[in-house]
Amino acid sequence: MQQIVIYTDLDGSLLDHHDYSHAAADALLDELEQQGIPVIPVSSKTRAELVELRNELGNAHPFIAENGAAVFIPGEYFEQQPAGTLERDGFLVREFSLPRSYWLQKLETAARQYRRDYTGFEALSNDDIVRLTGLTPDAARRAAQREYGEPLRWKGDEERKAAFIRLMEQHGATILQGGRFMHVSGDCDKGRALRWLNAQFAKARDTSPVSIAIGDSHNDIAMLEAADFAVIIRSPSHEPPDLARSDGVYLTEAQGPAGWDEGVREMLKTINNMDNDNG
Repeated sequence: MQQIVIYTDLDGSLLDHHDYSHAAADALLDELEQQGIPVIPVSSKTRAELVELRNELGNAHPFIAENGAAVFIPGEYFEQQPAGTLERDGFLVREFSLPRSYWLQKLETAARQYRRDYTGFEALSNDDIVRLTGLTPDAARRAAQREYGEPLRWKGDEERKAAFIRLMEQHGATILQGGRFMHVSGDCDKGRALRWLNAQFAKARDTSPVSIAIGDSHNDIAMLEAADFAVIIRSPSHEPPDLARSDGVYLTEAQGPAGWDEGVREMLKTINNMDNDNG
């Protein structure tokens, strides 16, 4: 079988939308680790959140933080340091966005007329984050440690929201709507980060791996389009994202981590059958 790499969204995909549990996917995660199939978290979450989750999962693979703003690779993961990476806290980091401070300044200056239309993470207390996300206080503190972008809780109407997005895009920002927050960051997305990391796997192994992307919402579209195969997880809170592609796409029946288990198993069967046909 070809080398496979799985790139997965977290909230609403590997993690339950309501209680953030991954229990329904744990057995398959263990199987994938035993088979040498890396599972790469790709999330709007911060580095601090993802390091904690990887420790919980026993996952020692790279991860992609803040909607593709940066790829973090454990220092000794590849034999050679990938070009364009910086060494930081035991990770090799490939950044695709300017830092959070830059975007906070842009929000304060260029988009000042919209200040009453949203509440940014910067203005939220830890208790506010707990209330809005359902996270524990410790997890909320990790969520607040943004490095590359700013999540906004939009309060204005849709017309002003569209005008705000146009304005920020004119200033070089990428705006992504997640499950709970709208994220302001640089010229980056999950798909661009996936393609870059997949190329590093290809260089390290002299063959391009088969990529499976898994997600449930609009901010996963670039990643779902970029991978060889895409799994869309059904959501209890919104319709599945619309993709331009139709080939190599599987829409799950189950939601959250149960849908993750369902979708990954189906895709592995499909890839295995293709390998057998080609063999």
